[in-house]
Amino acid sequence: MEKLKNKRIAILVADGFEEIELSSPKEALEHAGAKTAIISPSKGQVRSKNGDEWSKNYPVDVDLQEAEEDKYDALLLPGGVINPDKLRTNKTAIALVNAFWERDKPIAAICHGPQLLINADLVRDKKMTSVEAIKVDLINAGANWEDSEVVVDDGLITSRTPEDLPAFNKAIIKLFSKL
Repeated sequence: MEKLKNKRIAILVADGFEEIELSSPKEALEHAGAKTAIISPSKGQVRSKNGDEWSKNYPVDVDLQEAEEDKYDALLLPGGVINPDKLRTNKTAIALVNAFWERDKPIAAICHGPQLLINADLVRDKKMTSVEAIKVDLINAGANWEDSEVVVDDGLITSRTPEDLPAFNKAIIKLFSKL
């Protein structure tokens, strides 16, 4: 399956991302032919969590300070509680998210990942979903939140939790293949 051959997908994370929310989409994207790059403010490697426990370290491919949107076709924002909370106050991370959006490049976010989209001011009037814990945050920021495993609206893909990863992975491959 080479639906995403020659496509480059940026994955933006900080320490504390939910491991399966990076590993599962990354594997699905690569299986479809994409090249992925982990971008992070963490130097050298970034730590994942598996639920409440710290888990594996993943190598950082590109330092956030050096990341350039024009080298990628789409952006993936894994969740976890700690990761998006660190990134949503990072001006460079928000600028990168906005650069993707301004150039009409799709953005996929799962679980708590949409918190970055709130801080990037990209959720107003968008149909979205997320983990229940940030539902009110999205609604207060102007999103039209719905309880669905995956929601696609105007180049923005959101999903709720790791249980929804099969549907999320299928949706991101479908949308990213249209690039």
